[in-house]
Amino acid sequence: MSDQLADSAERLFTAHAGKDVLRAAEQDVFPQALWDAVTEAGFTAAMLPEAAGGFGATVAEAMRLLQIAAAHAAPIPLAETMLAGWWLARAGLAVPDGPLSLAPVRLGEVLTLRAEGGGWRLCGTATRIPWARHATALAVLAEGPSGPMLAAAPAAGFTVTPDANLAGEPRDAITLDAVLPADAVAPAPADSARWRAAGAAIRTVQIAGALSRALALSVSYAQTRVQFGRPIGKFQAIQQSLAILAGQSAAAIAAADMAADALAGGLPPLLVGAAKARAGEAASIAAGLAHQAHGAIGFTREYELHHATRRLWSWRDEFGHEAEWNAVVGRAALAAGADGLWPALTAAG
Repeated sequence: MSDQLADSAERLFTAHAGKDVLRAAEQDVFPQALWDAVTEAGFTAAMLPEAAGGFGATVAEAMRLLQIAAAHAAPIPLAETMLAGWWLARAGLAVPDGPLSLAPVRLGEVLTLRAEGGGWRLCGTATRIPWARHATALAVLAEGPSGPMLAAAPAAGFTVTPDANLAGEPRDAITLDAVLPADAVAPAPADSARWRAAGAAIRTVQIAGALSRALALSVSYAQTRVQFGRPIGKFQAIQQSLAILAGQSAAAIAAADMAADALAGGLPPLLVGAAKARAGEAASIAAGLAHQAHGAIGFTREYELHHATRRLWSWRDEFGHEAEWNAVVGRAALAAGADGLWPALTAAG
């Protein structure tokens, strides 16, 4: 990503994703000014090809924008809109305007499509759908008569039962029963495994962003909080904790780079699994260390650390937790065999 684009993103989120916006979002007030600014800047279309309205950014550049947004705990469906639009464009479908999301997101939930008249009827229920109540449309992976299909389902085609994750972000249940025109449905560009892997890659990038913010807050606090006549950052125990926290943040950033490579390279299971599992591990370790460094103030509503750590705890389990993805890595290693493991690892690197 160019320094100019990164600086632009930092300025935008600093200006529009302040504490008041975050508090209001947890009361289910959608930050329209922030969303409008992000849309006007073109960030929502960053993963799209130019023919579909994108501005020619690479997947790595789009993921860096998302990482910056996550560092600011921006309470908007930027990740979901990017990913839903990317899937729709890859299937040759029109990408709707406005906030987007995607369904299903949990293992075992299946939506169905059947031909009806000159179009398609989309049916089923799904849970924990990110930002469904605010979405103008969903990208839906469904089982059709001949295999996986992708549909663009408008908000009028589904009902929402509100729910939320630990961070207060919408994670809603939906019921779909919609008749869609023929041009809103196409053969899916991926199966359910790669659909889930793409979501895991996105969450990996977001974890890296939130973790970088937790690290920055912890270092700043340790430098300014005075105890026993000197900053607590001068104490060896705090220094050790911050060093481990920095190492976990660096690991998460490396995992985010792997996730971006995976998105650009066909979503190989070994690459996605290693990235999401390592980012989830980093989230668990680093969030605890950040709160240890801060003490009680880190848990208060007035202090911003909790916006980062509650997202870390939420995102580490979405689109698969560590155990699930470590199992994927294990199966990939077994499938590669003794002679194929090293080539598989070096190819992933």
